[in-house]
Amino acid sequence: MLVASLGAGVTACGSGDNPLSARPYDAGDQVAFNQAAGSRPVDPNRPLEVTAKGGDGRITDVTAVDTHGRRLAGELSAAGDRWHSTVPMAAGVRYTVIVSTEDERGAPGQRTLSFDTTPAKGVLKVEFGPDAGKYGVGQPITAELSEPVKDKAARAIVERGLVVDTPPGVEGAWYWVDDKKLHYRPKEYWPANTVVSARSNLEGIKITDELYGTAAKPLKLEIGDRVEVTTDASSHYLTFKRNGEVINTIPVTTGKPGFSTRNGVKVVLGKQYFVQMRGDTVGIGGDEYYNLPVYYATRVTWSGEYVHAAPWSVGSQGYENVSHGCTGMSTGNAAWFYENITEGDIVRVINSIGDDMDNFGNGYGDWNLDWKDWRQGSALLKGTQEGRNPIDQARLRPQV
Repeated sequence: MLVASLGAGVTACGSGDNPLSARPYDAGDQVAFNQAAGSRPVDPNRPLEVTAKGGDGRITDVTAVDTHGRRLAGELSAAGDRWHSTVPMAAGVRYTVIVSTEDERGAPGQRTLSFDTTPAKGVLKVEFGPDAGKYGVGQPITAELSEPVKDKAARAIVERGLVVDTPPGVEGAWYWVDDKKLHYRPKEYWPANTVVSARSNLEGIKITDELYGTAAKPLKLEIGDRVEVTTDASSHYLTFKRNGEVINTIPVTTGKPGFSTRNGVKVVLGKQYFVQMRGDTVGIGGDEYYNLPVYYATRVTWSGEYVHAAPWSVGSQGYENVSHGCTGMSTGNAAWFYENITEGDIVRVINSIGDDMDNFGNGYGDWNLDWKDWRQGSALLKGTQEGRNPIDQARLRPQV
């Protein structure tokens, strides 16, 4: 519904008055809107236009702000006779438009208009992840979209609307993993003991002709200490650092030939006090089959790579690699590791003869991309990549 507000009343000016000191007069007879008054909401795809009527004044400024405080971009002609919006209006919101004018003497006038826009038929929902809580410095922020977005211009609109509030001086960027998933990480790990949050400004915003953004639940993460774990598969030792200081060194065993542990940076996905690990869940049978109760299990890939207690291999820990891909240690050391590690902490494997950690799809391998390559996954840079990293559901079982 379009509602014109008279605002300030007309104020007469004497011949000796300064016109700039007068209260704004009602400029209702001086300006016209292209939207017809009535009870029906306005099509957000139709540009908003304000024109000056007659030749006795001009438009000096126009502000159009929606329900969420977002200002509609527009352009005013040099002569001050016309203003028009330069971007689509949001759907399903109310706009308040304030038009400032001046007459031939320079006296200020004002006119206010309010109207609703029609709701969107097709909406794009955004769900941020992980769950709110406390995480390590390596935890990426994720955004899951309800509909695929393939067009680069539409991706840029989405990306601009997904706002991550970071500590001062922290540079970060979104990466399009696929048409429905984005990851956000900083250039370096998050600063320790800080707070980061994500929110969407896409509500009502036009993304494609058929798709508009809708409201999304914001996310807040507390970042803990900087914990970095490095497992050297050739020396068979794990080094645990907190805030740059080595606080423990643990003898371990990693994957034996044919089952070698993946090299690269991984992010802790979660912890389980007990997991029953069976070889057939990851396609391992015959002489290599296992069915073992495993305690103090810290997960680092969806395909089943853990850091866990392996009392059956204590004699090999610190000397040789005998596991099926996991990092094994004594029960005492595993209990200590379990108590000191947090979801989002960094676990890096070096000097293994295994493959490299996947960038996406098998946990968080985001940190294995250098910053230049990561930035190429953004829709806001020219020549960006459109990532295709489908998750292989057959690889989501534990391995020891």
